[in-house]
Amino acid sequence: MPSCIYTSPVPDYPILTTSIFTRLFASRASSGDSDVGGFPGSLKAFVDAKSGASLTRAQLRHLCLSFAYGLQHHPNTAPFANRRDTVLIYSPNSLAWPVVLFGSVAAGLRCALANSAYTSDELAHQYSDSGAKLILTSQDGLDVVQAMFAKSGIAKADAERRIIILGDDLRWADGPSAPSSPTAAGLVKMEDLLNKGNLSEEEKFEGPFANETVYLCYSSGTTGKPKGVETTHQNMTTLLDIVGAVFPALKADVDIMLGILPFSHIYGVAKLVHFPFTSGCPVVIQPRFDPVQFCAVIEKYKATISLVVPPVLVVLARHPAVDQYDLSSMEILFSGAAPLGHSLVKSVKDRLLTKRGGRGTLKITQGYGLTETSPTTHLLPVADADRKMGSIGILLPNLEARLVDDDDGKIDAAEGQPGELWVRGKTVMKGYLNNPTATKNAITPDGWFKTGDVAIRDQDGYYYIVDRRKELIKYKGFQVPPAELENILLTHPDIADAAVIGLESVKEATELPRAYIVHANPEKVKTTQAKIEFANKVVKWMETQVARHKFLRGGVGVIDVVPKSAAGKILRRELRELAKQQAERGELGTEVKARL
Repeated sequence: MPSCIYTSPVPDYPILTTSIFTRLFASRASSGDSDVGGFPGSLKAFVDAKSGASLTRAQLRHLCLSFAYGLQHHPNTAPFANRRDTVLIYSPNSLAWPVVLFGSVAAGLRCALANSAYTSDELAHQYSDSGAKLILTSQDGLDVVQAMFAKSGIAKADAERRIIILGDDLRWADGPSAPSSPTAAGLVKMEDLLNKGNLSEEEKFEGPFANETVYLCYSSGTTGKPKGVETTHQNMTTLLDIVGAVFPALKADVDIMLGILPFSHIYGVAKLVHFPFTSGCPVVIQPRFDPVQFCAVIEKYKATISLVVPPVLVVLARHPAVDQYDLSSMEILFSGAAPLGHSLVKSVKDRLLTKRGGRGTLKITQGYGLTETSPTTHLLPVADADRKMGSIGILLPNLEARLVDDDDGKIDAAEGQPGELWVRGKTVMKGYLNNPTATKNAITPDGWFKTGDVAIRDQDGYYYIVDRRKELIKYKGFQVPPAELENILLTHPDIADAAVIGLESVKEATELPRAYIVHANPEKVKTTQAKIEFANKVVKWMETQVARHKFLRGGVGVIDVVPKSAAGKILRRELRELAKQQAERGELGTEVKARL
């Protein structure tokens, strides 16, 4: 049967073939240096939420070229900063991030981005796998980095030459000073590389060289050890060229974006560090999400748009801080990284709009993508946010999609029926670093990337994610999507978070849905008996909410926290391991085991 290939309702855009630094910072006007990337150099680009220190577009470009020069000429870093060498960034979000990221790119380097919550063992895997030579770390991360080097068998003197400290001192950005950690004594600091000189221009990656790797983001590891995703200059420039066609329009010098997502993740680095810069929109940077600070910063800076993940919306639906701050400037909440349910959207909108007395507008929309697609492939236009609530939106221009009904891609799903979403286009990764087998399994010879997500496309061309193909629970022939049950569980007033996995029942020769939940008030379930009683009540409650084949026949477990990646994706493999241990102890019955 011929393939059914879907395209975007939005016309294709002209695609550039250049380096990401050139795409962002090149002058678009005859006025020269006063124009940076198509906007006045005097416009703010990034703001430190805590101190208010900021960088204009022109300052950022100058600092990036200075940092690049320092990398290439400082006696400690020069041996490790040759074109195509790799640096690893291990730091929470900060004002230094865009400087060192784009500065490294301007020097012709590849950047591996590491989760700032990694342990020394996790960091060691990424450092080794990426082939990094230098590591840029915050002061808080220095102990972990030093432990990582020690475990790797690298001599202390050699390790110290490979470290660059991103300190808390912001005097280089006309911000406040801060003391340096005693443990950082003798190590190269970012500021040390900013006063050596300035590159006259960035290292170029034009034409075919645009297909060289520039970023190494690591997959969340929901099904195993994290894999390095090779994102090229072409991948990133293509994303920037096409995403603006559907993303909510940003107004330069009017809109203000709040940046809470980790820059180490493709969602954060692409949509907070790169994309707003192409629109002239400043980003207010927070090191991490904190409910109270999130609300306080919206009030302080009058932020108009924020990129979030569903757990943030859960907080906005329930946290008391929402009532303590003025959030009326917020017009758009854009969600990604995990499915967003209709009920959660409605809860947040109802709460925030009621607080405003019904004044103003608030749109909650979402998109879809993966690390392997750089990331965004689908967006729900703001105009359709209410009409198509729950949809990931339409396919972006210049991309193609299929919904596949078999493992080999020979059978397409019937119109309106679910199928695995396959995507093809210039945002699809180069491949998995050092892993040709995984690359071959993920990308077909004719360029289709297999997302592993099951989707439905409606008659209007809007897509809906059902769930991960490997995470679908099959109960006696019925498919039970975990995300659907999770969205329902989150409507329970006493549940703060939830995740659902499948258990294999030997007795019934089928899979049973099992939920793990977090109580909204942990003090009420401190004892084992209290947890059991609450879990049983949830099982009974769910039977009033869903069809019989979706009942939680695998039971409910009450836990302290649902394990998630930095981007908010549920790490189901950890819950499956927990269920396996519970099954081995006989806590789930003798006829049940976790599906691994």
